[in-house]
Amino acid sequence: MSDFGATEQIDFNVDKNNLYREESITDLKVASIRRLIPVKSDGTEDRSRTPVFIGHTQLMSPDGPLPIQSQLAANNIEEALDAFPEAMKQALAEVVERIKKMQKEQEQKKNDESRIIMPGS
Repeated sequence: MSDFGATEQIDFNVDKNNLYREESITDLKVASIRRLIPVKSDGTEDRSRTPVFIGHTQLMSPDGPLPIQSQLAANNIEEALDAFPEAMKQALAEVVERIKKMQKEQEQKKNDESRIIMPGS
């Protein structure tokens, strides 16, 4: 039986000073860029804050699609488009490094579990 008491500790309050409206821009091939536009709690654009740009793409792997994403250092769409390729390369390198680390940890765990322990040793 699950313990639903822990759900009372979850904070579901909305941060009304950190709201964004989302737009999606894509080339229908490789690039998908989300532009998060700061808004006030009344829905009007908050020009005192900078938009956030997040790049997304997918690569096919033997196990299926591998999503890659990264925040883009950009102040406008043009800069986001220019930053996209390098940001995706960097994000891919980080994913590959994490996968290698996980594989190494699994290999170590497998080796640790397969040791034969002799009584009296």
